[in-house]
Amino acid sequence: VVSPLPPPHCPGAALHVQPYKEAASHGPHGASPGGAGSMPLKLVGKVLFKGSTRVTPSVQPHLQPIRNMSVSRTMEDSCELDLVYVTERIIAVSFPSTANEENFRSNLREVAQMLKSKHGGNYLLFNLSERRPDITKLHAKVLEFGWPDLHTPALEKICSICKAMDTWLNADPHNVVVLHNKGNRGRIGVVIAAYMHYSNISASADQALDRFAMKRFYEDKIVPIGQPSQRRYVHYFSGLLSGSIKMNNKPLFLHHVIMHGIPNFESKGGCRPFLRIYQAMQPVYTSGIYNIPGDSQTSVCITIEPGLLLKGDILLKCYHKKFRSPARDVIFRVQFHTCAIHDLGVVFGKEDLDDAFKDDRFPEYGKVEFVFSYGPEKIQGMEHLENGPSVSVDYNTSDPLIRWDSYDNFSGHRDDGMEEVVGHTQGPLDGSLYAKVKKKDSLHGSTGAVNATRPTLSATPNHVEHTLSVSSDSGNSTASTKTDKTD
Repeated sequence: VVSPLPPPHCPGAALHVQPYKEAASHGPHGASPGGAGSMPLKLVGKVLFKGSTRVTPSVQPHLQPIRNMSVSRTMEDSCELDLVYVTERIIAVSFPSTANEENFRSNLREVAQMLKSKHGGNYLLFNLSERRPDITKLHAKVLEFGWPDLHTPALEKICSICKAMDTWLNADPHNVVVLHNKGNRGRIGVVIAAYMHYSNISASADQALDRFAMKRFYEDKIVPIGQPSQRRYVHYFSGLLSGSIKMNNKPLFLHHVIMHGIPNFESKGGCRPFLRIYQAMQPVYTSGIYNIPGDSQTSVCITIEPGLLLKGDILLKCYHKKFRSPARDVIFRVQFHTCAIHDLGVVFGKEDLDDAFKDDRFPEYGKVEFVFSYGPEKIQGMEHLENGPSVSVDYNTSDPLIRWDSYDNFSGHRDDGMEEVVGHTQGPLDGSLYAKVKKKDSLHGSTGAVNATRPTLSATPNHVEHTLSVSSDSGNSTASTKTDKTD
């Protein structure tokens, strides 16, 4: 057991942040940084989450976490900070997307002070959100792995994060990982669940308690608020690691997207959908606008001829263009990776579609079907998919509302009056990926702090490129995911 460092010396009532799991674990990932007991922490006039329970220092300084408190209740509270020891060496720090900027900055500083006091130079912060120069100035070691809120990261990015975590945790028994997030905690959930599967293969049996704690945290706190595509990518990652999912290296050409069940986005029913398709978060296709009157159709088919070649991480987003209004709504969103697609016909039910799975305007029986082939030529015998005469299509896609890309600014830095940091770039592909999991592999990520060193034995420049680990046949890399706007 590692002796705890003294708490920060600042006025205020001392709080105790409990690990998410109650039992202390052992082994490289489970050495307690402060013993099996609680960890002292002081904050001034702030609201702190212990696990998922909000406490106020001046009123309830020793309140124990309420383990069965619902996530929805937690998120509805006007919280400023959610800090959880998922295991003794994996810390999740999350802020709501609506956090007041002034309070957010203040809490960032206090979290940094606590981490330095408790863990010294033995913590590595993974930023899963938008880049902020103040984060890299507050922490000596930062890896930038951000992606848009409510989305899933690229499959190779998940692999890179897990490799980086494992490398850091195995380098020193005192080392801890801090997962930083602003927005929906689904981002943290993806990382926790993926690393749970990763460590299940690469780690020893004495870390079973850690894996149990990660599983419990994910199921209790993340699944109720996560998106279907996030769960899908965790399933991909787990299956590719275990070998239960075989990689498909064949090119796939998308010919038809069929929406079974018409959503009601207009006052009289019906909708005006159009598609935008992204490969590696870069737009590759925009459809025309389909006008579908209410109760006139049971399905609509959007045909792409010749077929659209897709490879790697794919995002398909279906919008509704409001009638006589310069606005658009998201009907559904779905992310998938072509390496896991083995059938030429793939169907996603409502429960599999981001946004739509909880939208009453999308029918409960609704589903979206994708028709692929192995070549761009028109598929014969698909005449039955043609839409009826009541469906008209406007191919004027020059409308700025249609062309506007909601992912084009994510990698830009937030202007908070602090100095700019160098943007990260995509590194080389090394030709390997999911077939083998190696312990103490090279660290992947991007350090972004002044005078920061890469958390390995040798010092490197302040900003290290992403060196992605991805099969050359698995698709395009997405080292630079683009925007915090998800509409």
